[in-house]
Amino acid sequence: MSSRRGVAVSVQREEPLRRVRMSWEEFLELPEWPRAEWVDGEAVIMNSPPLFRHGRAVMQFGALLVPLFPEHHVVTEVYLRLPRNRVRLPDVMLTDTEPKDGCVSDPPLMVAEVLSLATRSEDTIRKPMEYAKGGIGQYWVVDPWLRAIDLWRNADGEWELLARVDDDHPTAEVELAGVTVPIDLRRLLGD
Repeated sequence: MSSRRGVAVSVQREEPLRRVRMSWEEFLELPEWPRAEWVDGEAVIMNSPPLFRHGRAVMQFGALLVPLFPEHHVVTEVYLRLPRNRVRLPDVMLTDTEPKDGCVSDPPLMVAEVLSLATRSEDTIRKPMEYAKGGIGQYWVVDPWLRAIDLWRNADGEWELLARVDDDHPTAEVELAGVTVPIDLRRLLGD
């Protein structure tokens, strides 16, 4: 256990992701569970079970965005094609076009990842670089365990921090696709 501002935080060792070399055709034949992404000819298999905090955060972000963007598409866990032979499975995406084949290929306006113990390094180290190079407009990183949300904007392939929301600063507003989005930590992650 470690302490963050007087709050006990259980620190668990991250489960390694399993990587299995396979073709795109083989990847498409995989079952829906366990969830997997495709990176450089390898399936990146995420073995972590869905947890309440993760699921709640994903649903709350969807509930926040849907009424604000009636002309766009708010989706969860839909494949996103990226440059350099990569297919990721973001937790939440905001797109302005519906893909013809079910996989998003045009850069989304925003991608959000809700961190889990098994995917933390993938979501905070590898994916940000891929998402920036893929032209994604904003990247929101949600940490339900540390109770923090970092909201990033793509500035010419580099991430620029728009706002950080945490227990000390629980609210912020960011502009996304011309709409002011209110971010309230307690609403999105609970008290």
